[in-house]
Amino acid sequence: MCASTLHVNSIFDFSYRQNQPYNQSAFHSHPNYEVYYFHSGKCNFLIGDRIYVLAPGDLILMNGMTLHCPKIDPNVEYVRSTIHFEPKRLQPLLGTQTELPILQPFQEMGNHLLRLSEKARTEVERILEHMHDQNTRHDVVGSFRARLAFVDLLTLIYELCLHPLEHVNVQSTAKEKTVQQVITFLETHYNEDVTLDQVQKHLHVSKFYLSRMFKEVTGVTMFEFVYRRRINQARIEFVLDPSVSVTDVCFRVGFKHLAHFSRVFKELVGVTPVQYKKSLTATTVQ
Repeated sequence: MCASTLHVNSIFDFSYRQNQPYNQSAFHSHPNYEVYYFHSGKCNFLIGDRIYVLAPGDLILMNGMTLHCPKIDPNVEYVRSTIHFEPKRLQPLLGTQTELPILQPFQEMGNHLLRLSEKARTEVERILEHMHDQNTRHDVVGSFRARLAFVDLLTLIYELCLHPLEHVNVQSTAKEKTVQQVITFLETHYNEDVTLDQVQKHLHVSKFYLSRMFKEVTGVTMFEFVYRRRINQARIEFVLDPSVSVTDVCFRVGFKHLAHFSRVFKELVGVTPVQYKKSLTATTVQ
């Protein structure tokens, strides 16, 4: 199976029918919007405080700053196409007098799953294949046609979001529903001193059973989830207010000790909080 990642003049990054193995613990976020299309496999997709049990043909709109990660079955080939883009870089292609607010679904719906009809699925896959074919030409005409195809895809997504009654509810198992409750609880209390006993008391389920079930459904432990949620929030805090101190953010997101915060931040982000803040300042200056 062919997989490709191509950069189209910095307007968007497109990975077509990617099937490489995925790091199960790779919770991540990014400042861009994302269109995610699920071709095949077995996957629970965690986005913020929601678990989506995916079926082939599902399309997800994502606000990239929300912490997200797929939990896949490694015994089943996992195939997906993704498009990351910055709205402001897309604007010159849309012009100033666009008749349709095609970015409205991303702006107003946040993270949203569309379970496509057979007709819509065929059309989405046709557009994705066309984008890929044009990109692989590696010339100016192909690049421009790929951009136009992407605008066509966004227009189709806008049209699909006009018909909420056509969206099929995603069915979850009892186990996934319980883990969903755990995630909702952790999302609400991530910046507090959360304990397994608290979660057990809240859900009236054995903490040992909850721990095992959470890892099985999400691929990470509850406390790994909490740490990643805290660090992701710290990144958001630094982006929103570059002048905020590392110490303030440390306590704000739930860490008790600055050294521990710095160590976990570097482990998950790759740089220290101070270095991360400096990189944001440098980007702003440029």
